[in-house]
Amino acid sequence: MQFSGGKMRKQRLAGDQRSACYPHSLQFYLQPPSENISLIEFENLAIDRVKLLKSVENLGVSHMKGTDEYQNKLEAELRRLKFSYRENLEDEYEPRRRDHISHFILRLAYCQSEDLRRWFIQQEMDLLRFRFSILPKDKIQDFLKDSHLQFEAISDEGKNLREQEIIASSPSLSGPHLDMETIYKIPFADALDLFRGRRVYLEDGFAYVPLKDIVAIILNEFRAKLSKALAVTLHSIPLLLSDENQRLQPLLNHTGHSYTGQDYSTQRNAGKISLDQIDLLSTKSFPPCMRQLHKALRENHHLRHGGRMQYGLFLKGIGLTLEQALQFWKQEFVRGKMDPDKFEKGYSYNIRHSFGKEGKRTDYTPFSCLKIILTNPPSQGDYHGCPFRHSDPELLKQKLQSYAISPGGINQILDLVKGTHYQVACQKYFEMLHNVDDCGFSLTHPNQFFFESQRILNGGKDIKKESIQPETQPKPSAQKTKDASSALASLNSSLEMDMEGLEDYFSG
Repeated sequence: MQFSGGKMRKQRLAGDQRSACYPHSLQFYLQPPSENISLIEFENLAIDRVKLLKSVENLGVSHMKGTDEYQNKLEAELRRLKFSYRENLEDEYEPRRRDHISHFILRLAYCQSEDLRRWFIQQEMDLLRFRFSILPKDKIQDFLKDSHLQFEAISDEGKNLREQEIIASSPSLSGPHLDMETIYKIPFADALDLFRGRRVYLEDGFAYVPLKDIVAIILNEFRAKLSKALAVTLHSIPLLLSDENQRLQPLLNHTGHSYTGQDYSTQRNAGKISLDQIDLLSTKSFPPCMRQLHKALRENHHLRHGGRMQYGLFLKGIGLTLEQALQFWKQEFVRGKMDPDKFEKGYSYNIRHSFGKEGKRTDYTPFSCLKIILTNPPSQGDYHGCPFRHSDPELLKQKLQSYAISPGGINQILDLVKGTHYQVACQKYFEMLHNVDDCGFSLTHPNQFFFESQRILNGGKDIKKESIQPETQPKPSAQKTKDASSALASLNSSLEMDMEGLEDYFSG
């Protein structure tokens, strides 16, 4: 793909050629685009793709994936941004072309750090899941073939021969017969997750997988291919952005770092939190992941490395200064009978390092929900991670009871957890903690939880150091629902300003 400063004439293809370029409304993006495009179109496609992926993220947090409301809203967003979404629509060449090119543009922007890659892969997977869910059954086999997936739908005769074995081995099948089910024969190595869970029938090195279960396998294949492609892109960046295309680098940096969420490493509240306020804040405004870390630290006077990183960066993000952080951790560890000299030699360096004062001088960013859920799961004796993702359901229930969540609320949260909607479950906890019907935002970050909580508790205002008094917060009331709406308006305004800033950057 080449770029030029002025407007360029698009390739004009006959009907058959256009269909051959993009036979489906979804794809694995196996081949990069080869046409020339103008810088103006490059910029517009980058903006629209980021808008789409941000919508995918927000809908995935605020709605249960796969529900009618989720499906309808995501389809409306694809239609609004003029990207492909359904088969058999007339004049689909341009939406599919936009989808293809914009995906590869964002590969350039989102290959450049682990957090960017993780965010990009997750949103692209959710987008593919949606598109596959509305793909007509008679188009699935062609899509699998075009995606180089050796998955073959077996004949009715093949189903009849293996009917009892497949039904007995596949919990996702609810009926006693396979008449209405499509069964795919795939290589055993592609179904290892189902095999480990004893949820698939095997025969002669092949797995016989119902359509309901094949979605996860397709997504795993897509994730593996995209992850490898991003690694290759990262190593190719110096070549791709040679002298004539070097002007794209600032543009790509701006694109990548504007939309993975707010950067909570910027300490806009530095010094506004005092150490004697943390205990109260932990019960009023900490998300459960940080609340359990704080409780474990107070009880055990120690946290392992994973807990110190997750909790320490969160505290940094809510406003603790380096000096406060050193004092906070030292006081707690010394209470655990640790020698002060040992703390100075073994732990203070790591704290200064997380603030960018040692080593490579990297100013580390607090962990997002996605990073906590997907990376470094806790082991025995650890307290980090996401309670909704990593806790046993019974222990989670007990924890929610100790937080004074109502029995009905606990059941709602546990149902969301059972459906793997961990961030939605945390958002539901937020609403119950603050007695609001709708919190008015999509929860993607523990520090976002804290700041939105403080905004509600302080009447829609930002944190003020003197505003946090022990046990004097007003009881939740209907006013908080209004404050949540204010928070939503503030969030939407911020997003619109960010989008305007990105568009101004591109057009400047």
